[in-house]
Amino acid sequence: MIFDHAGKVVGQHQVEHRQILPQAGWVEHDADEIWERTQEVIVAALKQADILGSDLAAIGITNQRETTVLWDITTGRALSNAIVWQDTRTTDFLAGLTQDEQEIIRFKTGLTIAPYFSASKMNWMLRNVPAASGANARFGTIDSWLLWNLSGGVRGGVHATDVTNASRTLLMNLESLEWDEELLKIFGISPESLPVIKSSSEEYALTDPHGPFGTAVPIAGIVGDQQAAMVGQVCLQRGESKTTYGTGNFALLNTGTEIVRSKNGLLTTVCFKFGNEPAHYALEGSVAVTGSAIQWLRDQLGIITNASETESLAASVSDSAGLYFVPAFSGLFAPYWRSDARGVIVGLTRAATKAHLARAALEAICYQTRDVMDAMVADSGVPMKQMRVDGGITANSLCMQMQADIMGIDISKPLIAETTALGAAYTAGLAVGFWSSPQELRAQWQESRRWLSTSTHDEREKGYAQWKKAVERSLHWVD
Repeated sequence: MIFDHAGKVVGQHQVEHRQILPQAGWVEHDADEIWERTQEVIVAALKQADILGSDLAAIGITNQRETTVLWDITTGRALSNAIVWQDTRTTDFLAGLTQDEQEIIRFKTGLTIAPYFSASKMNWMLRNVPAASGANARFGTIDSWLLWNLSGGVRGGVHATDVTNASRTLLMNLESLEWDEELLKIFGISPESLPVIKSSSEEYALTDPHGPFGTAVPIAGIVGDQQAAMVGQVCLQRGESKTTYGTGNFALLNTGTEIVRSKNGLLTTVCFKFGNEPAHYALEGSVAVTGSAIQWLRDQLGIITNASETESLAASVSDSAGLYFVPAFSGLFAPYWRSDARGVIVGLTRAATKAHLARAALEAICYQTRDVMDAMVADSGVPMKQMRVDGGITANSLCMQMQADIMGIDISKPLIAETTALGAAYTAGLAVGFWSSPQELRAQWQESRRWLSTSTHDEREKGYAQWKKAVERSLHWVD
């Protein structure tokens, strides 16, 4: 996506890449394919905007944070498929950590012990990919992989990451913002194989003139997708929050420069760091399956042919007929953190149709969001009166109305819905002076739509109680 100074989109292109599912619980991506398609969308977006790479002030990168890539710096090729954040293959390894090791990890990283994060994925690769421990092997999240390739790859690519991505590995110390020797030892990872940690907004490298931009452009912003959405929503001050609906669902609350440790199943993470300014931190609640539940309806069940059909199908019935769907395909994330949970559909009767299931899938997105936001209110002590939202599912007006009704608050959508990409642009633009300050960004934010709650307290609580019963079935499916 290409943005102008007003934050408006002037060019964009997107293509899907494959979701590789070798066996139950395993989710992989082809990192080489991601790089090839990144080049493809760069060229197409420039063409659509009718500009050259030399017309760009800077480039920002945003990415799925925990997805882990292993590559060889002499060949420039990935040594295996990337292991995606949803993958649960390292559950047993993590269960084998001692109590002391688990406590050290939780305190130093602010995260929970879950296969979601990158370190156990790196450990698995070291044990299962023959070349992983070689001198030429490098680990990184998708941002590092793209930065290395964009800045020249085998011709001298830069191996770096930012604090937001590093904070999701289980290897970075939240206080020092550096790789932690004790954590590296627990997971058996060499610091030489890891990228250098930098801020979210500074000049990391110039693009290779032989690459898709055709010239040297500053790569000046790197920020994980959920933190990028915080920046794009200009939730830059303590107490501001947003929820992004993507493949998964992620809510963040800015806690300023204070590290707030959750008592209710949330994560403590770096929110952003602009240049030499102090880092801002956040509480985060993560839901594994939201948008991917709609993909499941399309790809696995075949009850829709396009994700956009979900709204009209769900709207064709007035309710879900007592159907509750818990899409715990790879366990449940916040606030439960149960990798052994499994997806369930409860309340089925002979009268249930695909429309009821589609509606239950949208409700599941909203109920999972309420689970997280209730935990956030409990940790922060700040009542929630409205929620800023962004991401693909916000195009589904029925789902957003359900969200307002299930939570009993206003839901506010910005004029530019793709705030993750905008946040990456903002971090890059701030680093090169394209935007003068965060205050200038705040002045640009505009609301496009607001959904008001139409439910009563009793209606909300009755539905939520039934949802919690369905979650219990998900947690105890083997009992």
